[in-house]
Amino acid sequence: MSNSSSTAGAGAPLTTPESPSGVISNFIKDIISEDLRTGKHNSIVTRFPPEPNGYLHIGHAKSICLNFGLAKEYGGRCHLRFDDTNPCKEDIEYIESIQRDVRWLGFDWQQFLYYASDYYDKLYEYAVALIKMDKAYVCELTNEQMREYRGTLTETGKESPHRNRPVVESLELFERMKNGEFEDGKLVLRAKIDMNSPNINMRDPIIYRIRHTTHHRTGDKWCIYPMYDFTHCVSDALETITHSICTLEFEDHRPLYDWFLKALQTECHPRQIEFARLNLTYTLMSKRKLLELVEKKYVNGWDDPRMPTISGLRRRGYTPEAIRNFCEIIGVAKSNSTVDFAMLEYCVREDLNKKAMRVMGVLKPLKVVITNFPDGLVEECDAQNNPEDESAGTRKVPFSKVIYIECDDFREEPPNKFFRLAPGREVRLKHAYYIKCEAVIKDENGNITELHCTYDPATKGGWSNDGRKVQGTLHWVSAAHAIPCEVRIYDQLFTKANPDDSAGGDYKQNLNPDSLSVLYPCFVEPGLKMAGLNDRFQFLRQGYFCLDNESTPEKLVFNRTVSLVDSWAKLEKKMQQPKK
Repeated sequence: MSNSSSTAGAGAPLTTPESPSGVISNFIKDIISEDLRTGKHNSIVTRFPPEPNGYLHIGHAKSICLNFGLAKEYGGRCHLRFDDTNPCKEDIEYIESIQRDVRWLGFDWQQFLYYASDYYDKLYEYAVALIKMDKAYVCELTNEQMREYRGTLTETGKESPHRNRPVVESLELFERMKNGEFEDGKLVLRAKIDMNSPNINMRDPIIYRIRHTTHHRTGDKWCIYPMYDFTHCVSDALETITHSICTLEFEDHRPLYDWFLKALQTECHPRQIEFARLNLTYTLMSKRKLLELVEKKYVNGWDDPRMPTISGLRRRGYTPEAIRNFCEIIGVAKSNSTVDFAMLEYCVREDLNKKAMRVMGVLKPLKVVITNFPDGLVEECDAQNNPEDESAGTRKVPFSKVIYIECDDFREEPPNKFFRLAPGREVRLKHAYYIKCEAVIKDENGNITELHCTYDPATKGGWSNDGRKVQGTLHWVSAAHAIPCEVRIYDQLFTKANPDDSAGGDYKQNLNPDSLSVLYPCFVEPGLKMAGLNDRFQFLRQGYFCLDNESTPEKLVFNRTVSLVDSWAKLEKKMQQPKK
């Protein structure tokens, strides 16, 4: 019998099983194309099955893009299913955040939203069926005893003394477990498979355990909850999933996945396919460790812009298009590897370069008085919004007698190859005029407080008509019109590419104490007063920025999304150079 899905709402049948032209193929696509070509399936059904015990991270984004992307490409559908089988660690907050993140990435599960808890009654029936077939039994071993009996990778396990108890007795005990007659950990239901199997997952794994905990959806109806390996495959079968795509750590669980479905003789038997999970330098992908960072306040919540969570990346200013492109570029592989974080930043720059409005913002302001500019005069300079997009047009930027430039753009004693402002030197102000430094004003401690400069009225727009050239071009803002704001500069959360590489394996030893720098006051163009949370900006010569969700009309707060320095592009160029 074919495993093709006939559930109402499935995608339209394909006219061709081949991937669309121009789309990069991979081994999973090859499998799907062959299944469609041979008629094994009429259409495909995939699923994304997160556990609601934390926020999604960039590693989940790869799985989301893969599962939803395959469904879209082949005219099928993708389910969103919450694996809510451990109420001790689950929360409605996580469920809402997961749905928000999947939608933000650009995917829609439509009406195909499911929970493992939807199938609790059916899962219980299947567990009873396994007992009746003498393929499951109630075991009374403690956790310590079970580990001892299980054996090791080099030693076979030994059978539980309860393994061959009568079927009737296991049925009675399992029902009493369901009725709440035993405390947590007292009894478990185990599959009866093979304690001598070289695959430890097949050595009589636990199917059900007792948890006297209120479930966020089923309340106190159940005090026994199914284990992941049992729940996952049954849920896939009930939803007529055709291809159950998992990360590589589940490869050793595949025989168990198939054993359950074969023993239960489910009408649908999905094919499990494993691919390499995403590992990223300077980043953790463990939800347990990310939760620890949040709970112990090493970061400011799940959406802290230093976190690799999708909500954190969104708050930092990353775009869904950049993340989807990143997932496409890194591809789908069969073996684990680590991707340089700079590659993700490269994808962000590529996307923002096309769409981000160019503006001027001064992060470390130095006051400049243009002595020969008329008092009270305000000129409006024409500024291009985005040189990559002519349709973006231009805007007016106010220019007046007093402006701010960056502190780092001035040196009283300039070093070699310093082409910015210095005493007696002329530079260009972007969109405005040439200015020349005439005097340096200092306080009683010798600190520079302001510069006095002159401007050349004949260089309006920042260009000279007499052929005179300058090497430095500076960004600036008018002091009378600029908007004060706070700017947060983010760096990697960890100092090592592999955060777990530390004495004793404590990743927290590698936390970067300089992962966040807060600058205030900074000044930006007056037009940014109307900035919205979805807007992205390139602060000229500074990087890409977005408004933080803590920003208020009274105090604007900007996050630096990514710098302008493209280390990945430099690395890529270096790798392409012929070796000497």
